[in-house]
Amino acid sequence: MQIQHVLLKRQEKKNKHMLGLQTTIYKVGDIQKATEWYSKAFATAPYYNEPYYVGFNIQGYELGLQPEENPTLDKTESVVSYWGVENIQETFDRLIELGATENEKPYNVGGDVMTATVKDPFGNVIGLIYNPHFKLKD
Repeated sequence: MQIQHVLLKRQEKKNKHMLGLQTTIYKVGDIQKATEWYSKAFATAPYYNEPYYVGFNIQGYELGLQPEENPTLDKTESVVSYWGVENIQETFDRLIELGATENEKPYNVGGDVMTATVKDPFGNVIGLIYNPHFKLKD
């Protein structure tokens, strides 16, 4: 156990290049409508609001909106950012009520960890995760 702790501390000291996930950006066809929707969905107003970029501070993480050159609702799902929630079913249902569509219903992925995904009205996948084991470092 002591050896693992020492190795972990060495890895932390070496990894000065990657600071951790900071921003998730969603491409949208109508940035004004998207700003309104995301303001409701995340219950916060943007701190930065320009025609070329809208930024929200979500508990210290950046959620950004950028206008698409060729708007489409058919978007690739190769990478999904999962936003931490306290009650996954309640949050999932709330986003559906706001106009998102079901992509993956809440389900248990192991232990007491649950995930779900919805598609926003602009075709982007929004991941939700309930993970009581994940804690941010100080």
